[in-house]
Amino acid sequence: MPIESPLIRRKPRRWNHESRLLVGALVVAIPAILAFAFVLFGANGSLSGKSIAFGSVLLATFMLAANLRRRAIYPLRTMANLLEALREGDYSLRGSNSRRNDAIGEVIIEINTLSQTLREQRLAVEEKSALLAKVIAALDIAVLAFDAQGFLKLANPAAERLLGAPFVELNGRSAQALGLGDWLSLGEPKISERSFPGGSGRWEVRRASFREDGRPHDLLVITDLSRTLREEERLAWQRLLRVLGHELNNSLAPIRSMAATLAKLLSAEPLAEDWREDAGSALGVIGDRAEALARFMARYTAFARLPPPKPRRFAFAELARRVAHLEQRLPVAVEEGPDIEISADSDQIEQALINLLKNAVDASLACDGGVHLRWALEGDRLRIEIVDAGSGLPPSENLFVPFFTTKPGGSGIGLVLARQIAEAHGGSLTLENRADAEGCIACVRLPA
Repeated sequence: MPIESPLIRRKPRRWNHESRLLVGALVVAIPAILAFAFVLFGANGSLSGKSIAFGSVLLATFMLAANLRRRAIYPLRTMANLLEALREGDYSLRGSNSRRNDAIGEVIIEINTLSQTLREQRLAVEEKSALLAKVIAALDIAVLAFDAQGFLKLANPAAERLLGAPFVELNGRSAQALGLGDWLSLGEPKISERSFPGGSGRWEVRRASFREDGRPHDLLVITDLSRTLREEERLAWQRLLRVLGHELNNSLAPIRSMAATLAKLLSAEPLAEDWREDAGSALGVIGDRAEALARFMARYTAFARLPPPKPRRFAFAELARRVAHLEQRLPVAVEEGPDIEISADSDQIEQALINLLKNAVDASLACDGGVHLRWALEGDRLRIEIVDAGSGLPPSENLFVPFFTTKPGGSGIGLVLARQIAEAHGGSLTLENRADAEGCIACVRLPA
């Protein structure tokens, strides 16, 4: 049996709140009881009668103290029950008999208000969680969540299709076993080619971190780019073939017609007196269309073989003024911008601006308008604008389709080549109608 050291003192057992309340009520009554005993035993009378009277007073005092204890403890137990229900997530209980200007009543009112607030917040969270779950389930993008040890904890239906198994079979498997281990360490979005049980192709992978129950988790979002790229490629080929077919038919139709005319002319017996003149005219048409086809193929080859840019630093203002002076059909007003140097392929930038200025002058000549060339800094970008006073953009979605043109004798590669040059430099080319007048604004943005 262990011996308690005299140096170690146990903490005295404290009374609970109910006992302290009862003793306190009795202590408050002690002076009145002593006064009553002094008066009672000092008066004349039998001792037994005095003892019975004193005992009755003591019993009544104890009963009143017990009733006071019960009335003080009941609302406290009620509040404890309400708070326990809140802790357990039951927000339906409410305290009754609560009123203002009463200490206990105001506490119960506040608990009821807190319960209602928590109930509304939980409903809102549950509704948002249900909406989020439905959105994730409807996504055609694989969403997977892994815990800090790299074990799968969540996968939407798209991820199940990608991995070729339902979540009940995938739950708890490691990222390495699923072939996703290297993607959990990604810092930036990545495009990768990989094969999965549910398909193979090019995938865009994004990783993010989040916490659940205070523990870190990793979120992988995997997007299938192959289907989108194939659809875009199909649409691009359709647009290109439509334009190519139009161009080829424009040349092949007269060639076929002239060939039939020559065959009919040479098959006649005897030959007509002017057959040589007719044959020469037909052969001339065939030659012209063949030469047009040759020029068309040369333009196509030049467009398809645009070399990568070779950047070097040059003063943009000098290049802009030089390009403006090359246009002789209409004076180009140069609005001077900041005198800066940029690093780019000056030959390609010059060619792009020449193409855009040519289109602007063509549009302005038809409407007797002018052309303005201006530039400005836009953050870390150089914004170049070519403003014309033509009739504005035509209602067509094929402006940037190779060989599509709305101008008689146009090549249909000027805009496409200009945009290809801008994008090769990390920039962009956009076209929009002017807001202040008739005409169009061609805007080139380049890294400054």
